[in-house]
Amino acid sequence: MKPRLLLAVLLLPWLAAAAPKPDIVFLLIDDLGFADCGFNGGKLIRTPNIDRLAKTGAVLEHHYVQPVCSPTRSTLLTGRYPTRTGVYSIVTPHAPWGLPLAERTLAQGLREAGYATHIVGKWHLGEFEPAYLPLARGFEHHYGHYFGAIDYFTHIRGKEVDWHRDGQPSKDEGYSTYLLRDEACRVIANQPKDKPLFLYVPFNGVHSPFQAPEAACKDYPDLKGSRQKFAGMLTAIDEAVGRIEEALRQAGRLENTLIVFSSDNGGTPMSDNTPLRDHKGSIFEGGVRAAAFASWPGRIPAGQRIREPMHMVDWYPTLLRLAGASTEQKLPIDGLDIWPMLTTKAASPHDAILCVSTQGPERAAVRMGPWKLLELNAPARAIDEEGGEGKAKGKAAKAAAKYEPLALYNLEEDPGEARNLAAAQPERVKAMQARLAELLRGAVPPGKPGAK
Repeated sequence: MKPRLLLAVLLLPWLAAAAPKPDIVFLLIDDLGFADCGFNGGKLIRTPNIDRLAKTGAVLEHHYVQPVCSPTRSTLLTGRYPTRTGVYSIVTPHAPWGLPLAERTLAQGLREAGYATHIVGKWHLGEFEPAYLPLARGFEHHYGHYFGAIDYFTHIRGKEVDWHRDGQPSKDEGYSTYLLRDEACRVIANQPKDKPLFLYVPFNGVHSPFQAPEAACKDYPDLKGSRQKFAGMLTAIDEAVGRIEEALRQAGRLENTLIVFSSDNGGTPMSDNTPLRDHKGSIFEGGVRAAAFASWPGRIPAGQRIREPMHMVDWYPTLLRLAGASTEQKLPIDGLDIWPMLTTKAASPHDAILCVSTQGPERAAVRMGPWKLLELNAPARAIDEEGGEGKAKGKAAKAAAKYEPLALYNLEEDPGEARNLAAAQPERVKAMQARLAELLRGAVPPGKPGAK
């Protein structure tokens, strides 16, 4: 071995240990449509800060999530599908269940690796006992709300105020998106320079109710009613994202920060999901493919559009390994390391990705290469405005009646899932059904995990 090469090999462990751990900022937007932002083709609503940030890294065109809020949050924080955690549906206020306490969270793993861990925004994984709250699940600081569908100005959900700081009620006044923006910027500004940061910012925007400051709506005079409010809500999110990026720059942290941006599920009918079929609550692409990107200057090549499929579960092992944290644990992980995919144009590490509905494993899909197989055998249900489930009625029942019990789509040729090829591809259907059965083997049944 040549002397210079030998020296480089000997120095590799020291260089790895000396390299500063990256800061991680994870921005989760609630109910954002696939094409609401400009980076995915949106033209109606102005999102200049989000679009500029997306161009600095990789747009993730096939980034899968869960059909509704709580399950996506559980997959991010555990690296495990709902079939393992039991979090298939939405956790409602005071419900006696949440993310099972046996789960090791991303925040716990990063904290063990020396990170400061902050959540600024919506939790939505249980609050009926202190053991289920963020401060008991690896976060050292939480500011924001526990559930969705809060009033943006009064922070009331139902008859109660849902706004908290570190487990205690908070009386802070103001538009919630701006309060979360300001808190995130404070966290960044006050963070010691020698301590790595994990900042998780799950905004409540653009979830209903549709409320926005008048100033955020002024650029949309041609829009009316809720649609204008929705545009203003996304404009407020865009401004908040820009301010958070600037806070990182002012703190001298931006160059060593990985920023991940994603929706938690597909958009509602208020959103633009073009060209995908259906919306939030569905396991068609419009319900489970998120608008997403990842940016890290100098580490993730800029200007990419990655079409390789991945799932929210993949961020758990990927972020832990980037942070030098252990991925060894008792519970099996479904996520796989996607870092080579983001940085070297490697193929997806998955041979198959699971999509499972709010009803559990009886309505599920599997993505393999460009192909997606759906088995829709459970009774039709709908997602109401508050995010809860109920039996489908009216338009929802009519839409559900169009779903075929078995469907196969080629997503490269048919991203809108309009042509069912199951009858023409019996052997492929058989092979994909077998793989789906493997993924669903041992799935916990729908219920209330962690319930007392």
